[in-house]
Formats: sequence, structure tokens, C-alpha cells
Amino acid sequence: MTSPVCAIGAAGPQEKLAPLTVNRRAPDDDDVVIDIQYCGICQSDIHTVRGEMGPTVGYPMVPGHEIVGVVRSTGKNVSSFKPGDRVGVGCMVDSCRTCRNCSEGEESYCSGNDTVRSAVLTYNGKNPKENFEPTVGGYSESIVVDYRYVLRIPDALPSDSAAPLLCAGITMFSALRHWKTGPDSRVAIIGIGGLGHVGVKLAAAMGAHVTALSHSPGKRELAQSLGAHEYYATSDPSTFSALVDHFNIIINTTSADLQLDGFMRMLRRDGTFVEAGVPEHSLKIHPFSVLFGRHSLAGTMIGGIRETQEMLDFCAEHKITADIEVIPASYINEAYERVLKSDVRFRFVIDMSTIHGNKL
Repeated sequence: MTSPVCAIGAAGPQEKLAPLTVNRRAPDDDDVVIDIQYCGICQSDIHTVRGEMGPTVGYPMVPGHEIVGVVRSTGKNVSSFKPGDRVGVGCMVDSCRTCRNCSEGEESYCSGNDTVRSAVLTYNGKNPKENFEPTVGGYSESIVVDYRYVLRIPDALPSDSAAPLLCAGITMFSALRHWKTGPDSRVAIIGIGGLGHVGVKLAAAMGAHVTALSHSPGKRELAQSLGAHEYYATSDPSTFSALVDHFNIIINTTSADLQLDGFMRMLRRDGTFVEAGVPEHSLKIHPFSVLFGRHSLAGTMIGGIRETQEMLDFCAEHKITADIEVIPASYINEAYERVLKSDVRFRFVIDMSTIHGNKL
């Protein structure tokens, strides 16, 4: 039997978030039932709820894919978790498990099979375990997830500030690891926000020489406090001449429509510009920007489950967490507006113990 749980979601793309009741599936032998303690607010939550991130699978929609909680119960086939364990759930709750990408531990790039066409998103997805009904995210009191997609939260990580690592943390970690960031690397992070501030911390912990790039000239001290060795304002034209042939990798974490050719000139030979943000318009670049210097233009998303666990363990070892502002459930709509104004340092995290009886 399904179980009704309290949640917060939107009835439609133009609607404010509001309390509602959703049904969680009856757990099977491979499932973990998790009581949610904290859930981060990702900017993609806002755009997805408002129908701005492509097709939606239906409303009401309950967002949230940065989930930390405690195991309530487990199915008989689950040996890796037990009641009372602190665990996390990120951006996906299942995948086909049979394609090449899944077999290689890259479930986020699942290419699907006859039953599951791609990774099953934590919300705004369709889960075969739930008769392909729309998945319900972490703005709720509990969730039921196959154990293969549940992550262990290391003891050294606080539950609240660990939540954003399940999206922002793995997005940046996966890119830095894929492009072999280490002591010989010169890394630039564009944007010091929810993604970028974690990226600076991770790259510095990997031993790279880290440069933070932001439009504003007034964020130097902030960038250095996060671990950046250098800071440049992209609003200053001299930045683009000062940094020619400077970086092995540049990761853009913003949604701004950048003039890419100037940034491509900052790359060393064989350097890569990595797009982690989602600009409004298509990317434009002159062919010479990749031909001269043998440069690459690439994209990145979250990593697979194994890599996400490696990221959490790495963050615990290096004492890396997201900088957060914890809010009650009643503040969600105000928080959404502040995120869109970049008025948060750097991620909102909802205290889900406040979900009962709240008025938005």
C-alpha cells in the first residue's frame, strides 16, 4: 500500500509552492525508507517548477534533489544500510542498470533500455517502480529509494551543509576529476555562487592553482576565503589580455550568455572550457577559438553513484561543505525569489522538521 506524506509543491508552473499530501510507494525488498531532515534548494528546482527547463511530466510537482535524512527501515535485500544511518539522495533515484554507461558507473548518463529510457530523476521523472507516475522530490517528510541510489553521509559532514553537495558538489567534483585536476593544474571557476563556491573549495583541495572569475570587482576577499589563489573581474577588459594562455581548464557555473572566444583564449594548448551552467541561448564560438590551441568545448553534469560517494568521502576528509542558510519550510517562496536575485550565500537548505503545519 502507498503511504500519504506531507510535502510542499506547485500545482502548476505559475503557482506558488504550497503544502500538499503525496503518496509514497510501498517499499520493496530493495528499498530504503528515509525520513528527510534537510533538503537543499537548487536553482534548477525553481526553473523546473516554472516549466523553464524543458518538458515537465506533470503537476503537482514536488521538487528537491539534495536530500539528507535518516534510514527508517530497509528491505530484506539491503545490507549496506540499516535503520538510524545518515544517508543522502541526489538527482536520480534509478536508471536502466544495463546500458554501457550504467555498467561503467556513469548512471547519470544512462542511455536506457526498453523499460527505462534514461536516469530516473528524483523529481520530474518517471520511475518504473511507481508505474511510471511522476517522481516526487525531497520537499517532503520521507522518501522511498532503491538502495543502489542511496549514499552514505560520512560522520564528519554536518547533515544540513552536506545536502547541497549532492548536486553542486558532485557536479563540480565530477568535472574536476574527469579533467584530471591536480597539483599541476591551473583551474578557473567562472561564478562564485551555489556551484562555483564549492568548485573553488574542491579544486584547491585537489592541489590545483585556482583562479576565481566573476563579473563584480568586489569579490576578491570572498574568493580568497574559499581557497582561490587569484581573482579577476570579467567586467574589466584587461582581464582577458592578462590571462591569455593561462588555464588547463575553465568551468563556467553561471547561466550568463558569455562571449566564449575571449575565455577560449585564456586556455593553454589542449585546454578545455567546460559548461556547467545553462545559458538562455545557444553557445556561440568562432571556429578559430578551438582550432588554434587544439582547445575543447565540453559540458558536464552530475557524476554516477560511485563517484558521488567518493565526492562525499573526499569532502569529509578535506572538511569541505557548502556555505548555507537554513530556512523553515514556510520561507520557501521567499527563498526562491532571493535565489533568482543571487541574494544568498550560497545555498538555501530547508529544515524539513518544520514542514508540519506550515503556512506558506
